[in-house]
Amino acid sequence: MLLNALLLALREIRRNLMRAFLTVLGIVIGVAAVITMVTLGQGATDAVTAQVASLGSNLIIVRPGAAIGMPQGGVARFKMSDAPALVDRVSGIEAVAPVTNRSVSIVYQQKNWTTSVVGSTPEYFQIANREVLSGRAFSAADLRSGRAVCVIGNTVRKELFANDDPIGAKIRVNTMSCEVIGTLAVKGQSSFGADQDDTILLPITTLQRRLAGRQGTQQVGQIFVSGKDGVDGDVLVAQISAVMRELRNIAPNESDDFSVMDTRQIAQALSSTTRVMTSLLGAVAGVSLLVGGIGIMNIMLVSVTERTREIGIRLAIGALPREVLLQFLVEAVTLSSLGGLIGVLLALLASTVMAGAMNVPFTFDLRINLLAFGFAAAVGVIFGFMPARRAAQLDPIEALRHE
Repeated sequence: MLLNALLLALREIRRNLMRAFLTVLGIVIGVAAVITMVTLGQGATDAVTAQVASLGSNLIIVRPGAAIGMPQGGVARFKMSDAPALVDRVSGIEAVAPVTNRSVSIVYQQKNWTTSVVGSTPEYFQIANREVLSGRAFSAADLRSGRAVCVIGNTVRKELFANDDPIGAKIRVNTMSCEVIGTLAVKGQSSFGADQDDTILLPITTLQRRLAGRQGTQQVGQIFVSGKDGVDGDVLVAQISAVMRELRNIAPNESDDFSVMDTRQIAQALSSTTRVMTSLLGAVAGVSLLVGGIGIMNIMLVSVTERTREIGIRLAIGALPREVLLQFLVEAVTLSSLGGLIGVLLALLASTVMAGAMNVPFTFDLRINLLAFGFAAAVGVIFGFMPARRAAQLDPIEALRHE
């Protein structure tokens, strides 16, 4: 009986194909919008998590100044001795690297470029997750001697050397001649929009002695800390803050003149915000499913009116009211299910195209696809029941008299 009702429903849909398509258009748009919004939201969440993770492994950044992103003018910078002091006094630290940044002009033959130079220790490559693609990283011996060697990012390599091998070449960094000993693997843009490949890495002692001048000697702009696996981030941040207060002689009643940023917490906060926005957009898109359900109910009521005489004949020759109810209910569910299927296919196409345009990964989630399709079918049941019940309750005699 169910199969027969399905065949009748498909025949009726095929007979009024244009009307059926317009009827399920709301369902198609609703399902496609919900799946697309959720898929792109999950892709954005994954992209944010990956980009923050690319900054470093279990990375904590300590900076002068009371808040991240606030001006540091008038705030004392760190000392070179602060980094080893953190390792000695905080047990949860895996590695630490003092870091100093500076904007410089670089020249190679007739080409020049303005970029950011980062002075640090060899531990920086591990902490900041910077892989050397070719050549080598600078060593502890380079650090002790203050040797003028550098490792360049991919953007710098393309701007100065194009397709040539830069290893062994001498470039001028401001007024200093520096030998290129390695190139960095591509990292792309960070979650904050900065080009992570537009950089030069060199020993911090070289930067302090040859680029920063007398005032920059022994001064550190920030400290990168890598926590051990399994260590609680909040506890580690609290321990680092306590040690830094002692090192900077901050009284108990005084506020911190530095900030400690755990990138894992930032990733969680950004991911949480993205998920909330995705849920809101998905809920708004889901309203169109209800609108589509109302459209199905409206058309099914019209269909009952048009087929009143047919219903009367079926009831007169022995069809049971529940069989008539089942026929119209199956027709409504078939309409909504077809709309849901078209919506799923449209969402997959739209998600793939938009994910590429937004430069976020396409994350296929079977659960949201099944949920949206199931909700579309449920809309057919809910909004198709009243027209089906109305058809089943028709009086056969009155129905046969209908013109």
